[in-house]
Amino acid sequence: MPTTFYTKEHEFIRVEDGSGMVGITDYAQGQLGDVVFVELPLIGRVVTQGAEAAVVESVKAASGINAPASGEVIEVNNALEETPAIVNEDPLDKGWFFKIRLRDATELDSLMDEDAYQDYVKSLE
Repeated sequence: MPTTFYTKEHEFIRVEDGSGMVGITDYAQGQLGDVVFVELPLIGRVVTQGAEAAVVESVKAASGINAPASGEVIEVNNALEETPAIVNEDPLDKGWFFKIRLRDATELDSLMDEDAYQDYVKSLE
């Protein structure tokens, strides 16, 4: 069963069997507006927790997508390059950005679970 963790920058990582699927939350895509471009990392790239790993551009702004945890990129969602609006339509499922093989699962301890993230989002309103 996958477990999902969240950052204060509104990225998520859904972890299962030592790897994690990374994307942005529904709140983040709502704040960005219509996504028009996504730049994905290269497969094999090593990303570091908190460092920029991808870029998303919307009609409002360009934003870096930080890695919620450190690891090696093992897969990217190529569908986003042709149809970036998938991020708006289904950010938590079909709109994921990349998958990593986790380097240190203890890094996940610094992230929020679903309840803590929902409380955090409510505090922003």
